[in-house]
Amino acid sequence: MSFMKKSTHIKTTVLIIGGGLSGLTLAATLGEAGVDVVCIDRDPPVNQLTQKYDGRTTAISYASHKVLQTAGAWEKMLPDCEPILDIRVADGNSPLYLHFASEEDGGRNPFGWIMENRLMRHVLFENVKRLKKHVRHLAPAEIAKFIREKESVGVVLKDGTKITAPLMIGADGRTSATRDWLGIGIRKTDYKQSAIVCNVAHEQDHENVAVEHFLPAGPFAVLPMTKNPQGEHRSSIVWTEHGGDAEKILKLSPEDFDARLLKLFGPHLGAVHHASKPMAYPLGLLHADTYIGARVALMAEAAHVIHPIAGQGLNLSMRDVAVLTELIVEHLQLGLDIGSGVLLKSYEAARRSDTLLMAGVTDILNRLFSNNLQTIRLTRDLGLGIVEKFPILKRYFARQAMGLSGMNKAPRRKGQF
Repeated sequence: MSFMKKSTHIKTTVLIIGGGLSGLTLAATLGEAGVDVVCIDRDPPVNQLTQKYDGRTTAISYASHKVLQTAGAWEKMLPDCEPILDIRVADGNSPLYLHFASEEDGGRNPFGWIMENRLMRHVLFENVKRLKKHVRHLAPAEIAKFIREKESVGVVLKDGTKITAPLMIGADGRTSATRDWLGIGIRKTDYKQSAIVCNVAHEQDHENVAVEHFLPAGPFAVLPMTKNPQGEHRSSIVWTEHGGDAEKILKLSPEDFDARLLKLFGPHLGAVHHASKPMAYPLGLLHADTYIGARVALMAEAAHVIHPIAGQGLNLSMRDVAVLTELIVEHLQLGLDIGSGVLLKSYEAARRSDTLLMAGVTDILNRLFSNNLQTIRLTRDLGLGIVEKFPILKRYFARQAMGLSGMNKAPRRKGQF
């Protein structure tokens, strides 16, 4: 006699597809509020903690750090974060530049912090373990199919496990399977640029200054990092080049690569050398035609991808987290259906205009500054000079850098369910 194995059915309140930085943060903010969550991801956590998996750093804005505080993760992240206290923006070799000091926002709060993605993931993985009473993190987990039932949506995993919830969140990145299942279209722009990223060691202290040079091929950003265990001063770079040129640069010998770096850095930080393997990431713009479907919401890169010229990609996603958390918790407290059109339309209304504005601004900035046309350079330099001379304009742009334009607070902490 043979016995068929009974398949497992997990019922939860919110199902999150994708366990990246944004998905894990949303799982934690909901878990802290006592909401039951299942977060699934296809990649094993141990693989995601290597520089080979992700060699990038993230700029965490002042507003985003409040979301991470609500998630219960910020204090553990802080030792590996380096604050940005000043920002300098220059147009190539022009003598004109913008200097933003954090006092311009009325205090000495940092504009943000720089942290390695792999270290941020480590803290978020440990954080959801702490919240295991309410948060279940399944990884690796492969989806066999999406399913829709009368009052729930969900997935069936390849091992036969069925997971359903009244609300599902697609946080599964720019190639989102959730978005494809919903049949939501996207608008894309290929910038034909790649961002070369790596960590760099240098002789002199960066003094917590972030620098962005606008060069003909695209921006070259130097972002302050914590010292390494050997006590060396470090920064991370985002070096934008045309796609083919980026591949050629990655093939340079270590000595030639460092020589190119020194030329771009200039002398102000002394001798420099790369301290992690340089990697290149293609750059583009992506925007979903809608962020919502029946009982489903898209967030983070499943909904929007922007140019890193202003370092606001993850910070946009953190604003998604804040809005979703508040809407879900408020609806649950009122006994309302969290998969309803009311919640979903409120989410899209709250997030779409902010995201479109940031996508438009970064697109214009990239097109405006990634060229060497003399007439446009004169216009750019005039603009930099005007902003530098008017404190009210500088305060406005300082608040943009801190992420306080689209959100000035973290999700409110609610009572437990």
